[in-house]
Amino acid sequence: MDFTTLAYLQRGTLRQQQAYHCLQSLQLMEVLKACDPLLVGTVPIGIDLPSSDLDVIGQAKDLDHLANTVRQHYAHYPHYTEKQTEMRGQACLVIGFKTADFWIEIFAQDIPTQQQYAYRHMLVEHHLLETRGPEFRVAILSLKQQGLKTEPAFAQVLGLDGDPYEALLQLEERLG
Repeated sequence: MDFTTLAYLQRGTLRQQQAYHCLQSLQLMEVLKACDPLLVGTVPIGIDLPSSDLDVIGQAKDLDHLANTVRQHYAHYPHYTEKQTEMRGQACLVIGFKTADFWIEIFAQDIPTQQQYAYRHMLVEHHLLETRGPEFRVAILSLKQQGLKTEPAFAQVLGLDGDPYEALLQLEERLG
């Protein structure tokens, strides 16, 4: 599966098709083009809940410039939020806003998008969902419906110890 474009969403689940139309109408990927944006998270791999947001990651050396760009286009949307913080020792920008159908979250840091945790986790999760069968997917969705976040749900079903985010990255190395 090629997650580097949004084309796969057009022939996916109803929710994936809605995500495609939402992102297209916002022209979000075009606005963020300089950041090499990628849609990540549960919607692309079909384990989203009705409340799941659309997570878009990007790479930005200048977080202030990116914040200004996004603000110019989307600050008028309901519940617009913006903060700069640090995650795992790396400065990052997190912006959120609400559309009619989705909460949008933009996450940017100065790391190439295909090397960011969110993208790498999604690839591991997708591989596991594709290779472990429908019971595995049902178990993950059940835990998510009970309120568990995605990575902890995978770790629990797989019996992984420690930090679930790091544990999934250790699986990435084994999956090759």
